[in-house]
Amino acid sequence: MRFILPGMAAKVSVGPASFSALHEAAKGVPVTIYHFLTEFAGLPVVAWDDDDLPAEPTAVAWRIEMEFEADEADLRTAFERVLERTGPAGPTALIFGDWGDAYDDAFPFELLIDNAARLTGLRSLFLGEMSSEQCEISWINQGDFTPLLTAFPALERLWIRGSQNLQVGPVRHEGLRELVIQTGGLPAGVLEGIVGSDLPHLTRLELWLGVANYGGDITADDLAPILSGRSFPALTHLGLCNSEIAEELAAAVAAAPVVARLDSLALSLGVLGDVGAESLLAGQPLTHLTSLDLSHHFMTKEMAQRVVDELPGVAVDVSDPQDESRYGRYTVVAE
Repeated sequence: MRFILPGMAAKVSVGPASFSALHEAAKGVPVTIYHFLTEFAGLPVVAWDDDDLPAEPTAVAWRIEMEFEADEADLRTAFERVLERTGPAGPTALIFGDWGDAYDDAFPFELLIDNAARLTGLRSLFLGEMSSEQCEISWINQGDFTPLLTAFPALERLWIRGSQNLQVGPVRHEGLRELVIQTGGLPAGVLEGIVGSDLPHLTRLELWLGVANYGGDITADDLAPILSGRSFPALTHLGLCNSEIAEELAAAVAAAPVVARLDSLALSLGVLGDVGAESLLAGQPLTHLTSLDLSHHFMTKEMAQRVVDELPGVAVDVSDPQDESRYGRYTVVAE
């Protein structure tokens, strides 16, 4: 069986330039925004055109990806192949990489929506898993995913990469447990649609806020509905990642009521430094957390060690320290 490129989540040290610069800096270290996942939703990832049919076709995550400038007919052919191989309920987990011209055309949500009756088993979906060589993260065209959520009430996990033309309107969805949006710049309008939604069983929320130059105009105040605990009553993991306002976020999180009921917290991939770390340590207790991810940071060695020492029962990740003396501070990905 041919599995997708090896490598799982890790962090990498990069300069302030583009998503492509991440590739040069990676030096073979696998990262989720650079190498394709080998596992998604706890299932091994298999390519749609793999010659070997898995013993349990619904016990894998199927990945569909097109060649550069493939048309929608090619995408539909690949999609039909997956449906044929997975039976009447369709796949349990589905990943779409490049759909051929992601830099120009939005993901064709109608492909899924029109086939909802053939996808009753779908629980996990990732739209836009592609590398910078295929399409820079800031160029990936998405669209309004509100109708997608409406069409799939049993969907439990939704990951989206890219924020070009990304939209979501307030929606009620009782099935969604995990929402991950990876961007180089997340518009405040998208956040407004998310926090305005009724997601009573959402336990994991991860937002890559990005930078202002690529549309990331969210402020700490905009996150108040989440940080206050008013939104998403079941939330146990919060990730506010890849942010150029990580210091402000740390100060807001330090006093945020929602933190008391979290199991894990991530302020990773951004520009967190000593000031933000000091805010976290001076704020409410964090010792109840199972994990605190601060990886890719600009803390001094002494401060990073202090965070670890003051949270002895917490798995604190302070890996991938950065040196701002050459480029200043930068998020892992922007363009």
